[in-house]
Amino acid sequence: MSATIETPQKINFRRYKDGDSKHVPWNKHIFQAGYTYKCPTYIQSTPPCQGQCPAGEDIRGYLNIVRGIEKPPVGADGKPSMPWQEYAWRRLTECNPFPAIMGRVCPAPCQSACNRSKVEEYVGINSVEQFLGNYAIEKGLAFTKPEVETGKRVAIIGGGVAGMSAAYQLRRRGHSCVVFESSNKLGGMLAFGLPAYRTPREIVDAEVQRILDMGMEVRLNTRIGKDVSFADLKRNFDAVFIGIGAQTGNKLDIPGADAPNCTDGISFLRDFNEGKLDHAGKRIVVIGGGDTAMDVAAVARRLGSYDADAESRDQARVIVAARECDGGRGQKGAQHWRQSAEVVIAYRRHVQEMPASKHELDAVVQEGVEIQPCVAPVAVIKDEYGMATALRVIKVDWVNKKMIPKEGSEYDIPCDLIVSAVGQSVNWSGLDTFKNNLNLANVDKNLQAVGQPNVFVGGDAIKPYLLTTAIGHARIAAEGIDTYLSGKPLDKRPKIDKSLFSLQRDLIKRGVKFDKIDEPIRGTDSSKAVIHNFDDRSDRYTIPAEALFLGHFTHTPRKERQMLAIDANNVLGNIDERLVALTEAQAVAEAKRCMSCGQCFECDNCVVYCPQTAVKRVPKKEASIGRYVVTDYDKCIGCHICADVCPTGYIQMGLGE
Repeated sequence: MSATIETPQKINFRRYKDGDSKHVPWNKHIFQAGYTYKCPTYIQSTPPCQGQCPAGEDIRGYLNIVRGIEKPPVGADGKPSMPWQEYAWRRLTECNPFPAIMGRVCPAPCQSACNRSKVEEYVGINSVEQFLGNYAIEKGLAFTKPEVETGKRVAIIGGGVAGMSAAYQLRRRGHSCVVFESSNKLGGMLAFGLPAYRTPREIVDAEVQRILDMGMEVRLNTRIGKDVSFADLKRNFDAVFIGIGAQTGNKLDIPGADAPNCTDGISFLRDFNEGKLDHAGKRIVVIGGGDTAMDVAAVARRLGSYDADAESRDQARVIVAARECDGGRGQKGAQHWRQSAEVVIAYRRHVQEMPASKHELDAVVQEGVEIQPCVAPVAVIKDEYGMATALRVIKVDWVNKKMIPKEGSEYDIPCDLIVSAVGQSVNWSGLDTFKNNLNLANVDKNLQAVGQPNVFVGGDAIKPYLLTTAIGHARIAAEGIDTYLSGKPLDKRPKIDKSLFSLQRDLIKRGVKFDKIDEPIRGTDSSKAVIHNFDDRSDRYTIPAEALFLGHFTHTPRKERQMLAIDANNVLGNIDERLVALTEAQAVAEAKRCMSCGQCFECDNCVVYCPQTAVKRVPKKEASIGRYVVTDYDKCIGCHICADVCPTGYIQMGLGE
């Protein structure tokens, strides 16, 4: 009988490492009154999840609501003014008006930065966001309309993610908005770039409509520079926001790429979402390694191809796969003419270096897509009619991050269709004066166009990146527009440019009165105000895992969302959403894994372990989120035990420096 040898887990919260034998002065680690002049101060800082969130969401804030630490405000009847789910959703949507969508499709840089991964695995922030977004749609929650209208009018060019997010933020501030969209539908990449199996159309429509319900004018099929001049916008509006997006896919720059059956990923997905694609072909090659490449490959597998032997081939149509299939899962009534497509993804780097989200990559592999890594396209092979019949590639090595082709290693990948998913660019037609030599706009820190004091830009027009990035740009630009319209100077934005929790604002909301304190709040032991030893460094300091007491947290597995069991055998015609949302109980349990980095979550460690009883709870009438304990400095001897046992790094030995 063989014994199972378990590999011990690395303990990463210990003060000393295995093998340490060097003696250090005891007064470096054993503090006594005679050795230290430092006393604890309460340092609020930015958690790394929020620091890496392009939209700037108060992630720690809404997770604390979901887990029950922060309660909804109480109404006049003594009862909560709203369910906690709605309260968390409203906190989330202060920055991001598309939580149900972003909870599904955002690659979640917040999770990559999460300090919880130093204990076992990151917190599933996206899954909680999806739960809250779904709840709001199911309950028909609406955004609050502005109480006061400013009388100012803002023109928004582009009805995609950036434009609609800007309209949302500006309407919250009471400004009138007119959205100019060149297409026949709002949503941009949400409507034309995301396949329905990733984000159902009803989800997209609901979150776009919720913004429209705040009250704004929309002009579809209107292109600036053609139907309306930019000079007219400048003359008739108080400010302009440009959020035109990168709607043009980059073409292949190799011989033969002008073949009719060579296209780009953006055009392919747009045609699919507009119902223009009947089928993808028998053999498809996709070039690229990002999420767009994964989407193209997955769509091609679902569309399949016509059976060349079927008598009814010329009459067969696959306008919408679900119409012809048995609930989107089989090929009922269509088996005689439709068959699967062979899809190959050609990528110049290694698979592990693909920028696509891991779950999207795993999904297409499970659905039968072949990936050929470390190959670079050389040429498109055509037949006598000028149609592409193969993609010629060459194998490559990578040395010191430099691609080196292998001489004589070329080979052909047979195909009926080649789709290039290697980036996208902005079409500045009608707005050419704003683009630089990189085909992007030049803007300042407030996203104001250089040399144009009332024109602001956001989204892909600044840098094609994530949908969430466009949402963050819209928030910053809307704040800049609001400041400009109020006649105030545009100040320098903070180092950590996020929606930050304000202790002073929260105390005022709770009815606490105290002497005027200028922001930012600095730690002090002499103030007689309710805030006397608190220091808010959130605008400039992101707290690392090393500043936390990770030993407080027990191993708690992540509540993972399940992926629908779709594989090579049932992918044809399958348009079911792949990602299964968490239940309410699962979402709460996942939120409880959050370590509330940089803000107190009321664990009582400091109160329990203080040997001098110098740390005490704040009186309830002066308490707030993140304002749970204070220090009596007449009793404190600077032993630093409270700082050592603080799980969140909220307590630091700072006063006295």
